[in-house]
Amino acid sequence: MDSFSTVIRTASHEQHMEAETSTFMSDLLGGRLGVDAYARYTEQLWFVYEALEAGAERLASDPVAGPFIRPELFRLTALERDLAHLRGAGWRAGLSALPATGEYAARVRECAEQWPAGYVAHHYTRYLGDLSGGQIIRGKAEKTWGFARKGDGVRFYVFEGISNPAAFKRDYRELLDAVRADDLEKQRIVAECKRAFALNTAVFQALGREFPLSA
Repeated sequence: MDSFSTVIRTASHEQHMEAETSTFMSDLLGGRLGVDAYARYTEQLWFVYEALEAGAERLASDPVAGPFIRPELFRLTALERDLAHLRGAGWRAGLSALPATGEYAARVRECAEQWPAGYVAHHYTRYLGDLSGGQIIRGKAEKTWGFARKGDGVRFYVFEGISNPAAFKRDYRELLDAVRADDLEKQRIVAECKRAFALNTAVFQALGREFPLSA
C-alpha cells in the first residue's frame, strides 16, 4: 500500500502539470514577458502567503497542522523585500489581487480558520512546490531580468534556513505519512490538494489574460 505522501503526489500530478505548463508560466519562463508580468505574479503570491502565514501561529499548537508549521518555510518577509525591489518603497499602495487570487487566498484562510487538515493540503502544495519547481523559476528570473543571484527580486525562492532541501522534503513527506487523520479525512486532504492546484491554475489563467503575448 502506498504511503500517504505518495498518494497525494500521484493524485495531484495531473493538476500539478497543468499549473506548471500554463501559458502564462511558459511565456514568463521563456523570457517572452517583461519584468512587469513577473512583478504582478509576485504580487499575487503575496496575498496567498499572507493567508497561509497569518494563521500559522494559531495553528502551531494544532495536533494536525502543528507539525507542519516551520518558521524556516515562511515566505512573507522575503516576498515583501522582492516587491520593494520590483515596485519600489510604496509597493503596498499599488498592491491588488486578481479575483482568482482573492478566491485562492480566501480558501486558504477558510481552511486555516476552520479545517486544519485542509490547511495542510495548501501548505503542502505551496511550500513543497517552492522548494522544488520554484528553484527553476529563480534561475530563469535571474537570467532573464538580471537579478543578483539569490538576491532582491528572487528572495522568495531562497530558503536560507534550509541547508538541505532534499532532506527537508523527505522529512516533510514523513510528516504527511504520519498526519493525524483517518482514511476519509485523508481523502478530503487529497481532494483539497487538487483544489489548491486548480485555484493556482486559475490565477495563472487570469495573469495570462492580463499579459497576452501580442500576436
